[in-house]
Amino acid sequence: MREALDWAERDAGRVFELFATPEAAERHAEVWQRAGAAGVPTSLITEKAAAGLSETVTPQGLVAVCGLVDVPLTTALAGSPRLVAVLVEIADPGNAGTVLRVADAAGADAVIFAGAAVDPHNGKCVRTTTGSLFHLPVARERDVDVVVAACRDAGLRLVAADGRADQDLDAADRAGDLVAPTAWLFGSEAHGLSSEVRAGADTALAVPLHGRAESLNLATAAAVCLYATARAQRA
Repeated sequence: MREALDWAERDAGRVFELFATPEAAERHAEVWQRAGAAGVPTSLITEKAAAGLSETVTPQGLVAVCGLVDVPLTTALAGSPRLVAVLVEIADPGNAGTVLRVADAAGADAVIFAGAAVDPHNGKCVRTTTGSLFHLPVARERDVDVVVAACRDAGLRLVAADGRADQDLDAADRAGDLVAPTAWLFGSEAHGLSSEVRAGADTALAVPLHGRAESLNLATAAAVCLYATARAQRA
């Protein structure tokens, strides 16, 4: 909730209303008072109502109604972005939210939901981001080709995360290939990136597996890729 209020104070969006159980209002007194001072309508509700609003088994008792967070693609890629995460056709809201959170932690400039990806406003996706949804620009675009073209226009090198790629992340790092402004393309857990998307990327990289594991899940692989690029760009 603090992140949502910060987001509203930056004039990036709006918090319309805040609901809380009496216990939650007392437990989060600073947030409750801050919302009231900012002119956000506040209402006390029952535990049952909080459970219905929050869509969780164990609600925290504090629920905010906020405006949509997504911005136009051109806005998300404005300026000179250095690191962008593109979620292509990722359908699982937990995975999408975790990648968004990782992108935020790695210092990415934007996250783009491309193709038939999950809605970033999905309840589980929002909760999984733990506030990161309000920290960096998030855009949605159903046409993957439009996303690819926009990333190129922004000066970004398109790198496909592909476990079957011939080159791996370590080799690319040693060659200095991770320093350039980069848009990482991450595909769905079930199917990965389509052959068309891989073909449209500048290169494809795999996360090296030094042990006996067959693969990494999407969020873990994305964390490794984004942090490797962030480290190289900050060296």
